[in-house]
Amino acid sequence: MTFEVCEDLVAEYAEIEADLSRPEVHAEPARARRLGRRFAELRPIVADYRLWLELGGEVDAARELAGEDPAFGEELAALAHERAEVAARLTLLLAPRDPLDSKDVILEVKAGEGGAESALFAADLLRMYQRYAERRGWTTELIDLEESDLGGVKDASLAVKSRTVAEPDEAPYARLKFEGGVHRVQRVPVTESSGRIHTSAAGVFVMPEAEDVDVEIDANDLRIDVFRSSGPGGQSVNTTDSAVRITHLPTGLVVSCQNEKSQLQNREQALRILRSRLLLLAQEEADREAADARRAQVRTVDRSERIRTYNFPESRISDHRVGFKAHNLDAVLDGDLDELISALMAADTESRLAAGDS
Repeated sequence: MTFEVCEDLVAEYAEIEADLSRPEVHAEPARARRLGRRFAELRPIVADYRLWLELGGEVDAARELAGEDPAFGEELAALAHERAEVAARLTLLLAPRDPLDSKDVILEVKAGEGGAESALFAADLLRMYQRYAERRGWTTELIDLEESDLGGVKDASLAVKSRTVAEPDEAPYARLKFEGGVHRVQRVPVTESSGRIHTSAAGVFVMPEAEDVDVEIDANDLRIDVFRSSGPGGQSVNTTDSAVRITHLPTGLVVSCQNEKSQLQNREQALRILRSRLLLLAQEEADREAADARRAQVRTVDRSERIRTYNFPESRISDHRVGFKAHNLDAVLDGDLDELISALMAADTESRLAAGDS
């Protein structure tokens, strides 16, 4: 097995390392972030490739010694096994990957079927992702929130960011993108007096957070409307028209924000979400053109279009895409998502490797 492609990557790594040492590069924060992400993506590849080469030399030396003294045979076998493990790891690192994996995330949670119970479940999901981000050492920012009665969530937008430049598999988008879809809950609602188990659903939509350099938006393509923000039950919570709704005319995408006190702040947050939606849309179109089938995120909050079920009576969580099941629902809702997400990432890795072989 050879990894000739790694020579080009090693050269690119060295070039980026040199660029990142130059003060003028850091005077352009967007460029520095972009280079930093690529540097983090290449770091494990370069490290494993160098180790693979080093072990190759040691294997050759051990083989030569073993020809003279059979006692070196055991050492030869151990070195060959270690090199094979490094080669397998390097093969995974070189598999085709989502170019957006190293991005931060804007995650939206929306109540769906089930009325008040769906909104309460949406609040549970929002809290779950906030707790998961805490466990991973990420930061979160609640960009927009529309609450319902009883403390539920009708609609929320949450930004999730890595504190440092993370390797792609450790970045927020790489780990959270599989959360996009419809989440179904089975439990006795707090509003149910007879103790009957109800089924309701909430939707999650995950977008890579776009930077200004990723997406250019023409102001002429936008229709901006302002209105008064409202709270639970529809009551007005603001006496001025501070809420903002932005419609991107070419695509028909609509984003509204009312969480901030000023119209300007809400406008900036809405543009931030719109930019990320456009980036994801552009990537999906590129994937289709390249016939690179990616797992689609469900955008309708319909109980029949579920990706995962949270069964409270049995404390069971089931992901229907990979057949994952566990009976630790309380822990999962408290943000213990790594086992579940790792199973989804492993399945995705298998599909990427299969795509690379085809």
